[in-house]
Amino acid sequence: MAVVVCVTGAGGFIGSWIVKLLLARGYAVRGTSRRADDPKKNAHLRELDGAAERLTMVRVDLLDRASLRAAFDGCDGVIHTASPMHDIPEEIIEPVITGTLNVVEVAADAGVRRVVYCSTIGTMYMDPNRDPDALLDESCWSDLDYCKNTKHWYCYAKTIAEKRAWEAATARGLDLAAVIPVMVLGELLQPEMNTSTTHILKYLTGEATTYVNASHAYVHVGDPPAARGGVRGAPGAGGRRYVCAERTLHRGELCRILADLFPEYPVPTRCRDEVNPPKKGYKFTNQPLKDLGVKFRPVHQYLYEAVKSLEEKGFIKKTSNTKALHVQSSPNCQRPC
Repeated sequence: MAVVVCVTGAGGFIGSWIVKLLLARGYAVRGTSRRADDPKKNAHLRELDGAAERLTMVRVDLLDRASLRAAFDGCDGVIHTASPMHDIPEEIIEPVITGTLNVVEVAADAGVRRVVYCSTIGTMYMDPNRDPDALLDESCWSDLDYCKNTKHWYCYAKTIAEKRAWEAATARGLDLAAVIPVMVLGELLQPEMNTSTTHILKYLTGEATTYVNASHAYVHVGDPPAARGGVRGAPGAGGRRYVCAERTLHRGELCRILADLFPEYPVPTRCRDEVNPPKKGYKFTNQPLKDLGVKFRPVHQYLYEAVKSLEEKGFIKKTSNTKALHVQSSPNCQRPC
């Protein structure tokens, strides 16, 4: 009998890729969703290889422990990705914080072997006093007052949620690990637009005529699921926070890559800030995940796949002038190139 893993938020951008990876590896997957019986929302999951035999969708409300108990019963592991992603405090704080705590405590009650929590880089770098040249690693936490003052409520809620998850896991003796993805891009399996993909959509439609003077870290959408798979299965991998990032890019470099891959789109070539030097992004290490066997895919690949996916799903008009992609190994750049 296949080992059962529960994936909360199974129909989301990352959640869908986690389900795909687990099914490919022979696991039985119990996916959760508030709209588990919605055929349109979850049709893409049921089309995955192995889904007919080993995927079950169940309706779960993270604030309802009874629904979580039913979902986790008999599961070897839980991968928790379900989370709203916006900055409306009245609608995000309780679902993220209480929902995460419920997942950890119910998993402990159910005898789950390990919980892998999908956190966010927003729990690490939101600190005005952090040394920009210091390495961002598992010891770093965002400053809650700074998150509140700048109205970054998603980062605020996720930081509190992760801290409380660690406290509860320690108190209950639960094996917990946190995978912390950065800006995630690549092929959309789900039919709906997701937040991180809108990050590049505006540069393809002409909505943005300039780019901002900022740097972000990026990763292929398939790499966080690979990281969670490695962390979930590897002995001794629990008890840690893993930064899941491929590289840091200045927005100008991101646009230059997009323009090179897709010259037919009106990708901006000018920075909105023409006075100050390019802002540096934070430094990080992804070596702990590489040690678990994660092989990060290069930026040209996930940008290419993201745009082709947007075309195929009708979010942008498909064109015929795109260059063929020849994926090459790219250096693990830690700062704007």
